[in-house]
Amino acid sequence: MKWITNSYGRFLSAIPPVFLNKYVVAAMAFLVWMIFFDQNKLTRQIELTREINELERNKEYYTEEIEVVKEARADLNNNLEKFAREKYFLKKSDEDVFIIEKN
Repeated sequence: MKWITNSYGRFLSAIPPVFLNKYVVAAMAFLVWMIFFDQNKLTRQIELTREINELERNKEYYTEEIEVVKEARADLNNNLEKFAREKYFLKKSDEDVFIIEKN
């Protein structure tokens, strides 16, 4: 039994005294609990932050796409004949259509 207390004493003497304070031990236990074991642990918070950033980027992208679609819709409502000619290559019977593709 003496060797247990002797090795325990050597273990405690190797730890700096500031870490043996009960408040420091309680704070360290709290931090370990919050970082690793809590429902809202640190890794989950990092994942959620990344997901929020990705969703904000998607929001910006889709907002821009909505503007493009609104412009196309307005163009479609105003110039239906032009839209049909460009999109579906429609032509009148006395016209020739030349398709020029850009590389």
